[in-house]
Amino acid sequence: MLALRRFRPRSLVFVRGNATLQTPPASDLPDVAEGEAALSQPGSITPQKKTRLLKTRRPKISSQRPREWNRPLAFGVLPAFDEALKVIKADSVVLKEEVQEVRASIERAKEAPAKDEDVLRKLEERLHILEVQSEINFPETRWKVANGMADMSKAVDRHLVEQRWRKEGALDLLMERIHQMHVVPDVLPDLHPSLDVRVTFPEVPSSDASEDAPLKVKYSQVEPGTFLVPEQTINPPQLYTSVFHAETRLYTLLMVDPDVPDEANETFQTYVHWLQPNVQLSALSPSPLQNINSHTPYIPPHPQRGTPYHRYVLLLLPQQSHLSIPKLSKEARLGFDVRAFLERYGFDASIGGGAHMWREVWSEGVSGIYSEILKVGEPKFGRPMKADRFAHLKRSKRYV
Repeated sequence: MLALRRFRPRSLVFVRGNATLQTPPASDLPDVAEGEAALSQPGSITPQKKTRLLKTRRPKISSQRPREWNRPLAFGVLPAFDEALKVIKADSVVLKEEVQEVRASIERAKEAPAKDEDVLRKLEERLHILEVQSEINFPETRWKVANGMADMSKAVDRHLVEQRWRKEGALDLLMERIHQMHVVPDVLPDLHPSLDVRVTFPEVPSSDASEDAPLKVKYSQVEPGTFLVPEQTINPPQLYTSVFHAETRLYTLLMVDPDVPDEANETFQTYVHWLQPNVQLSALSPSPLQNINSHTPYIPPHPQRGTPYHRYVLLLLPQQSHLSIPKLSKEARLGFDVRAFLERYGFDASIGGGAHMWREVWSEGVSGIYSEILKVGEPKFGRPMKADRFAHLKRSKRYV
């Protein structure tokens, strides 16, 4: 049989950061006066409370906090990885030489006396494909785009950002909400976005804020189709865009509410909250967008009391050229015909542009918008109250 050997437990001494010092024997203690003098002498050691250092989290990588890319493996650790990089670099050199040839062909086509637009367009498309393919396989390029350090002046970075927007769910969520809530066809006959529009509004203020220490206003991104309160949308939103074309193009900013009651016709009509034509956008445009409240100024959403939720649709419509659109008065905002407006100025949302939407219902803040901004009486809708058949009984004594 196997005999189990017993080990004598060792006495373990644990030292805590806030433990008190062990008191020496009474014979070793100095007099009180001597002890106070010793503590008052310079250079004397006094017991101090140890502080525990908190582990700091590494900040996220972004364009504001960039970080250099480092190889995941050193040379020679994995020969297959080194050989793959050599193949990628060799292929990139060949493609870049072809890029130079296509650029020279484009210059010759532009300088030709009889310029063929169809040939020129095909050459530009081929140039874009070659610029993307010459750098898309580099690990460093993909790593920077994935960590928010894309250089939008490069065709390959624009392509990867657009691919991420189209395939990772942001565009799918937008189009799902657009069709679920019938923005198409209630507002537009068709919609195919070609650029990403992100909307941010202030968060709902917390009840913990006081007048002495007010909380800092914090903006958060609005998910398409979500509910906001009118108190959040008093001021214009901050608009962030991801544009995937290098050249500057013109867009018209339009924000409408298609759910305003029309009592005369027993239906709904559209109200224009915001209109700004000739917005210049390119891949290098700063975000958030600036100077977009000079044409038809922003009026905050004001869903009427007694109505269901309102849809607030924000559009960036592509223009073919510079447009001269007259400003809308407060009276012309109500009853706006979006389809006639699109047809008159040649807008077509089926070939590109941007879109976003959210929803709101009535709250107490709407009354202030009507009195202070619109300066009209607040309408109230809903079913009329039924007459109470037992009102006379409620006013009389029940037990007499």
